[in-house]
Amino acid sequence: MDTTVIPFSELLRTRTRRAHGSSAGNGFMHDLLAGGCDVADYAALLGQYAFVYDALERAADRMADHPVAAPFVTTQLTRMPAIRADLEYLVGPDWSELVCPLPATTAYVRRLNEVAAEWPGGFVAHHYTRYLGDLSGGHVIGRVLSEQFGFDTNGVLFYIFDQVADPSAFESTYRAQLDAAPWSAEEQERVIAEVELAYSLDLGLLQALDATRLPGGGAFRAS
Repeated sequence: MDTTVIPFSELLRTRTRRAHGSSAGNGFMHDLLAGGCDVADYAALLGQYAFVYDALERAADRMADHPVAAPFVTTQLTRMPAIRADLEYLVGPDWSELVCPLPATTAYVRRLNEVAAEWPGGFVAHHYTRYLGDLSGGHVIGRVLSEQFGFDTNGVLFYIFDQVADPSAFESTYRAQLDAAPWSAEEQERVIAEVELAYSLDLGLLQALDATRLPGGGAFRAS
């Protein structure tokens, strides 16, 4: 009889691989990375993510003292200062007055507000979905966008984790923290389901952005 115990981090990665692939392979992201979008489309993406990360990082503030969630909370991953700086560079100092959440973004934020600030497992599920994905693929995306749009660092600060010296080591530590979390098998299933939902909400946001793109590119238009 095989008695091998699969680490939770591996179980989580394996069970949610299909959901993650659906989000990563979305048409909007494909076009963005293939040169089929303009700067306005990219700014629109960051504008929607501003609402998502604001909600998630507010939840992190509330979870910073929770014994289960606290190990995952670190300023090394905080993205809102970078998002604000990028949007100010791309759109202007009044960007917050010009960006409105799409219905799909509102649904995403609503779920974050429902679970991430109260349920440790829910917080970790959304934290894992956003930040580990950003960290593992962000440098590649940032480099592609820099080449496409002629950015140096301004405009792609969102994808630059300058406080994480060794991303691979950071990810290994993060996965060890997932394995060490004192969750029952039932709670692990709840976390896995929430990660799948988080990927689904992200996919909905990207699909909504894709639907609002104007002919010839440019999803973001100031009124």
